[in-house]
Amino acid sequence: MDNRKFLPIIIIIVIAAVVLIGLSSSIFYTIDAGERAVIFYKFGGGLDKENVHTPGFGMKAPWNNLHVYEVREKSIEEKMDVLDKNGLSINVDVTLRFHPIYDQIGHLHENFGVSYINTLVIPEVRSAVRQVMGRFSAEEIYSTKRGEVESMIKTETEKSLNENNCEMRALLIRSINLPEQIRLAIENKLKQEQEALAYQFRLDKEKSEAERKRIAAEGEAVANKIINNSLTPELLKMRGIEATLELAKSPNSKVVVVGSGKDGMPLILGNN
Repeated sequence: MDNRKFLPIIIIIVIAAVVLIGLSSSIFYTIDAGERAVIFYKFGGGLDKENVHTPGFGMKAPWNNLHVYEVREKSIEEKMDVLDKNGLSINVDVTLRFHPIYDQIGHLHENFGVSYINTLVIPEVRSAVRQVMGRFSAEEIYSTKRGEVESMIKTETEKSLNENNCEMRALLIRSINLPEQIRLAIENKLKQEQEALAYQFRLDKEKSEAERKRIAAEGEAVANKIINNSLTPELLKMRGIEATLELAKSPNSKVVVVGSGKDGMPLILGNN
């Protein structure tokens, strides 16, 4: 049997195998856990934004491009200098946790691409921080309205990212730093305000105590007046007789002479 007849076929098979092996990385793909992907079809349809590929093994034509996105939660830290409403410079340290919205990867890729963190997330965080802090004074941001400022930054950042196919999980202002001279001035002012409030509290407490004593004294005076007006000679004599009779019931020996005391009150002559 002449093997030369099969030689071209063998050569073709070998070449096909080599080509297939060389293109295998362009044909076969694996999407890992925590990833999503979209495909760009060069010769028809362009970017398939709606068909998001989930973790697993797949195949595609070697001329089509697969764009893989990590959708696990990410964290970025940003330090920036912003201005308050009076133009005072404030240094702010912010941490943001976020991730792409899983089924919107195609739209995220179309608008921002794989570098969306630098083109979308960081600019939006910086913009929200600057806009919100520009509505307050340094003193408000540093002390009395820090919670309100942080809440407003969270709300505006979350809204902006969500509109652009990212989900914010958390935003934390780790630190707010003012120029040393301004910080000391604010802290001194706050200390004086606290001392003034404490002093006012003491004054109010003393006024309340004085008012209580005045009312108690007036009540006691009225009571004494009523008692004095009610103590007639006849009433006093009757109370004296009642007290003497009660005393006479005691086991101690005594002599009681009725009508012999002052104003006719009973008189006790003996008490053993």
